[in-house]
Amino acid sequence: MTIMNDETREFVAMHRNEDVRELALKSKRVEGLDLPLALDQIAGWQIARKKLPQWASCEGIVYPPHISMEQCSSQFTAQYKSEIAQTLFATAATVRARMSDSAESDNQTTKSEPRLSDSVESVMQTAKSAFQLSDSPESDTQEMKMGAWMSDSPESDTLVARSSMVDLTGGFGVDFSYLARGFSQATYVERQRHLCDLAEHNMAALGLDQARIVCGDGVEYLRQMGPVDFIYLDPARRDEHGSRTYAIEDCTPNVFELRDLLLAKSQYTLVKLSPMLDWRKAVADFDGTVREVHIVATGNECKELLLVLGQQMHEEPSAPRVFCVNDNQRIDYDSAAYTQGLRIGGKPLPEVKNYLYEPNASIMKAGCFDLVEERFGVTQVGPSSHLFVSATPVADFPGRGFAIESIGGMNKKDIKRLLNGTKQANIAVRNFPLTAPQLRKKLKLADGGPVYLFGTTMQGCDHVLLRTSKI
Repeated sequence: MTIMNDETREFVAMHRNEDVRELALKSKRVEGLDLPLALDQIAGWQIARKKLPQWASCEGIVYPPHISMEQCSSQFTAQYKSEIAQTLFATAATVRARMSDSAESDNQTTKSEPRLSDSVESVMQTAKSAFQLSDSPESDTQEMKMGAWMSDSPESDTLVARSSMVDLTGGFGVDFSYLARGFSQATYVERQRHLCDLAEHNMAALGLDQARIVCGDGVEYLRQMGPVDFIYLDPARRDEHGSRTYAIEDCTPNVFELRDLLLAKSQYTLVKLSPMLDWRKAVADFDGTVREVHIVATGNECKELLLVLGQQMHEEPSAPRVFCVNDNQRIDYDSAAYTQGLRIGGKPLPEVKNYLYEPNASIMKAGCFDLVEERFGVTQVGPSSHLFVSATPVADFPGRGFAIESIGGMNKKDIKRLLNGTKQANIAVRNFPLTAPQLRKKLKLADGGPVYLFGTTMQGCDHVLLRTSKI
């Protein structure tokens, strides 16, 4: 299948580092050149260079129009979805192995076994290393093929042991391309013919020989297909008029309506939802079928809410495990143990407050502030302030850390002491009566510089300013 002719391909290669708008104005019409397609390719590659560096480094990729490139998953979030799939099956395999070993041993004394988490972590490390392809354009072309990591090594055998997966909402195919690497059979389903043509071309360019492209309605395909190991859905979050929607029942397809069918047709289903949703309500609405909740952020911006659906292993519904991810900052916890995120009354503030910590976006979305207190030995500034203080520095805190230089109230004397001649500062507010712009105007400060000012409410309802410097 030829999507781009030689003249267009040569134009793209020659001009891909140039400004697309200038090219559109100054480029001469050349016989055989499809200029609109060429401009889409140049703009797409320029976005992919930052958003999808592995794709950008792969020769032969054809990109869709601009809006599809803006809406598609990033390399980070796509890789993370693949890690989820690998871990789910690694965990299940480990559980089966342990059950088998236990049955075989009967009453014999068995040797100690590695903990489940150790086994999963080992597989995860193998998976992560497999995805660490070089982003350098100078790297060998074969290394840029997405399927190249599936070698004959024992580690790779472990990772590709899953037999089949289906992506029912294929789109541009970024998520599919990463998920498919862990399966020997991978099916992409998409209603729009032009996206199917792109996917067929690009999956071949990426070396995904196990990929099968189906042009059709995902819901109809789900109804007629046989059981598979894994299903992925990314429901469209726009209505018939093109307006953005967030509620699960307003998306296409409506996953609530498909829930029982998804559970019957797959061992696990991964659903991508809007990060705007209340994850606790979403879990409740799925009525005991959510196994895991993944809140995924990158660059401290919450990007995706991912739910893993699966049949319950016990008669009594169990609360899902929650995973908070912000780039390399990752924590997970049992949601049943931390249901509200706040301790009633809170623990008292330490007398010495030397350090201030602000949780990352995934923690803020999860609301697991009591977990943060317990796990990292910090104390909430106030019950709704979502900032933490400690007397000593905290290693690996999932967020930003600051050294506290001084704390004061909102009276003129305290403000003068806090500012001490400062003319500019970075200002943030949490649970504070003024917005950041209002506080900046009141303090007459320019933006920027090494000083970070936080306006918040302490335990006891005192409004305070904390002058800090970034650690």
